[in-house]
Amino acid sequence: MKFYCYGNKENPSIMLFPGTWCLHKSFNEVIPQLEKSFYVITVSYDGFDETEDTVFHDMITETEKIEVYIKENFGSRLFAAYGCSLGGSFVGLLIQRKNIHIDHGFIGSSDLDQSGKVKAWLMTKLFGGMMVKMLQTGKYPWYMKKGFEKNLETEYGRKFYEMLGIGKDGYPFIKKASAENQFYSDLITPLEEQISAEGTTIHVFYAKKMGEKYLERYEKHFKNPHIVVHDLRHEELLICYPEKWVEEIEKCCFGG
Repeated sequence: MKFYCYGNKENPSIMLFPGTWCLHKSFNEVIPQLEKSFYVITVSYDGFDETEDTVFHDMITETEKIEVYIKENFGSRLFAAYGCSLGGSFVGLLIQRKNIHIDHGFIGSSDLDQSGKVKAWLMTKLFGGMMVKMLQTGKYPWYMKKGFEKNLETEYGRKFYEMLGIGKDGYPFIKKASAENQFYSDLITPLEEQISAEGTTIHVFYAKKMGEKYLERYEKHFKNPHIVVHDLRHEELLICYPEKWVEEIEKCCFGG
């Protein structure tokens, strides 16, 4: 696992967590603007960094490594943390475990899907196995060509696939075990209900077009979350409107 830092360390810290099967580079477009107000740290999970030969084992192992880094480098305290999709699970786990403190925790239109081990295993083998080849090669199978090419006609679809390396050269360094372990362990690692911590504000960027069931999940897992509603799709604010995304982060952290 690696951590990449940007900006002035005297600024308030913000740690950024990528989504499922995504790299720390997912945040490259927002970092230049974000580092004007923050000291930015992006997390590069085990198995998802091109400079390492590692394997993603499970959510808790990764969370423990992140906690150690925060304790050693930030005195156990972050000003803010943003979790993109799967990254929202990490933010939730860090707040839930109470081994470190986060002033402002952001859940970025995360699914927060959870299931039993049997269902999770089946989903991993069916869906995860198909995705591994696409991640490694950047190419989609012929039977998905029509759907993918239709999505690539939109800015959102094109940028979403770019985050996964699809349509480009892919990420050949990602091992099958890493992709499957990440997908599976996220499904079976439970988030508690009504998570809260003294001095922590939980902000949820709720993408309304995902559906109301996700709003229900946020209100189930987090106690009195600050819901920021956007009539958008999953992580569309970050992907397609990076300047607006930074504005929303700053508004939540500093007011105005």
